[in-house]
Formats: sequence, C-alpha cells, structure tokens
Amino acid sequence: MFTPPGLPPIFAEIPIALVPARQIAEFPVNTFLESIAVSEDNTLFVSSHYDGKVFRIGTDGVPVLHVAIAGKATGLAMMDNSLLLSAWDDQDVPTVFIISPQGEAEVLVTLPDAIFLNGLTCLKDCIYLIADSYRGAIWELNVAQKTVDIWLEHPALARSFSGSVFPAVNGLKIYDNILYASVTEKMQLVKIPLQSNGQPGTPEIFLQNINLDDFAFDVDGNLYGTTHVYNSVVKITQSGSITTIAQAEQGMTGSTALAFGRIEGEQKKVYVVTNGGMSLPPATGVESGKVVCLDVGAVGLPLKSEL
Repeated sequence: MFTPPGLPPIFAEIPIALVPARQIAEFPVNTFLESIAVSEDNTLFVSSHYDGKVFRIGTDGVPVLHVAIAGKATGLAMMDNSLLLSAWDDQDVPTVFIISPQGEAEVLVTLPDAIFLNGLTCLKDCIYLIADSYRGAIWELNVAQKTVDIWLEHPALARSFSGSVFPAVNGLKIYDNILYASVTEKMQLVKIPLQSNGQPGTPEIFLQNINLDDFAFDVDGNLYGTTHVYNSVVKITQSGSITTIAQAEQGMTGSTALAFGRIEGEQKKVYVVTNGGMSLPPATGVESGKVVCLDVGAVGLPLKSEL
C-alpha cells in the first residue's frame, strides 16, 4: 500500500483485498466532508465542516442542503428522525445542535468548558456520548434534560502534548457492551468497557499503530474505519487483524467518516465521506469531496501483486 510522504508506513505490510466501490455524490474541491449519518429510510446526511452545512442525499445521489449553521460542523448522529450535530457556534463556542426532519437547527446545549467536540454515539435512549478531541475527554449528553457532564476524562484519550494539532479521541462506537474510541493523534484504538450503570470502566489499548478517524461496526463485530491522511478504509476483526479494503484509487483520498446502510439490501454497504486530501494534499493536488459506497458484502479481491 502506498504511504503518503512524511507518514509512518503503518499500513504498508497489511493485506489488501479491495471491495467494489461506487461514487454516490461529489462536492467541489476544498469541501471538507466530516461526518455521515444514515436515516431509517437510507437517506444519507453528511456534514461539511468549515461552512457549517449538512446535506442530505437520497437515492438520486444529488446533495441537497438540509441546514446551515453559523459556525463549523463536526459529528452527526441520528436520533429518531432528527439529527444531533456537534459543532462550534459563530463565537467558536462548542455547541450541540438538534436538527429537525424539516431541516431546522436549534441549539440544544453549549459547552463552554469543552474544546473540540467531535464524534458522537448513542449510549442508551436519549443519552449520547461526545468525544472532545483536544480536552481528552468524553461528554455525556442527556437530550431530554438538555444537560451535559463529563463521562470520562483520561490520559488514554488525550493528546501526547497540548500543542498537537491532531485530534486525540475522535470516533466513538459501541459494540458488545464496549465503547471503542479512535485516538488519532496517538494512532491507537482504545476499548472502554461499559458498566451496568452506564459508567465507564478502565480504558485499555486494543490496537496500536492504527490511524483511524471515524468507524462503524457490522453485525459480526468487524470494524470498518477511515484512515483520513492514509487515504483508505480498513477492516479490523475482533481478533485485531487488519485488511485494507479501499484506497485512493477507489475514491478514498482524505477519508474521514463512514456509516452502514440501514434498509433491506443495504446493510452490507458502507458509505464513506472524504475531504479530497485537504489535511494532507496528494502530489496531484486536493481532490473533490466525495461520498462513495463500498460493498463490503462482496469478496475482497487481492491486488495483482499479491496473486
């Protein structure tokens, strides 16, 4: 696998088995697509980071502006038919918005003690967890009560040093009563067991030398993760084995987030969003932002060099 100049070759020796890829939508160059959520009817919602926009994409593949906030948009999560959006407002205050099915954004809570809200996931019912990539913490949001408190603040979730521009705790997902957290700046994947009262157990490192941004699990517990500056998507089994399933040639340049389809026939389709390499431009220059569908139900094909 090609390693971009200046990066550790952490994926150079892992197996490559490419799955079918199909471009769903394309955005202008310098569009930083940051997050994706999929509704029950398989509508895709994607956030555009710098301009604070959320687009929806139906079966025709045409992006339609769903809502725009005065600020910057980061993580998305479905809540029934509404959306939760982690963001900054126009005063650079970390904020969570709730977005109605009609595309109306309302401030749910502000978090003046947060620094960089990022990925978010549902813990149970109306309670969500939100990564704070610069504080090295995870916040607990009660949507019904409109309250937010620190759920876990721990060195395992923090940057190596406070001046690092790379996000530490980033993506969050739960599988089999364990919260998984990508800690991008340290190139680690961390596991946090969930106690019976919903509180965190002690974090432990599941994998090292693994640069992940966002990720999602299939029903069997396989993790599919975007590698962002490594321009790929990888599959990680519960035993920790890693396979590259899509690369820049499949449209993965600047892969930031992904989510599984939700309707019949789509549960083995993964929808990936990219920023075209804005964080680490390829030699050919920044590409357009893309939404690409990967069919992970198909058998991955090894590269010719591996045959």
